[in-house]
Amino acid sequence: MRAVIQRVSRASVSVDGERIGAIDRGFLVLVGFTGTDTEDVIRWMARKIISLRVFEDEDGKMNRDLRAVGGRVLVVSQFTLYGDCRKGKRPGFDKSAPPDAAATMYDFFVQVLRDEAGFEIEAGEFQAHMDVDLVNDGPVTFILDKEAE
Repeated sequence: MRAVIQRVSRASVSVDGERIGAIDRGFLVLVGFTGTDTEDVIRWMARKIISLRVFEDEDGKMNRDLRAVGGRVLVVSQFTLYGDCRKGKRPGFDKSAPPDAAATMYDFFVQVLRDEAGFEIEAGEFQAHMDVDLVNDGPVTFILDKEAE
């Protein structure tokens, strides 16, 4: 499983011109899955994201998590995170989970985030063509990978 976590001052996602999710301060999380991801991997990732301390404290150090700053999360599925561009001119997606499996993992990931967070989680629409707007705060962006053990 792979997530790109962007600290944002605001973010939104729209499908066919209709806004389906929006947050102010928090994380925009782009998430992709492989065929080997497990529920344990997904739970680990959700808990890690919720507890990341990447918001500044009074001394300007990254020491606060989402709860401490009243942040929110917007999750957007992105199978292209596993696109392999090393060969040729067109990416290969052999490592990306098949759509049916990825949809199940995506729904499970969003639900675990909701259960763990204790605050509202917004989400994009799986397999839809989405327009994502964001203002990256910092900019601060992290890439988080987790494989089944």
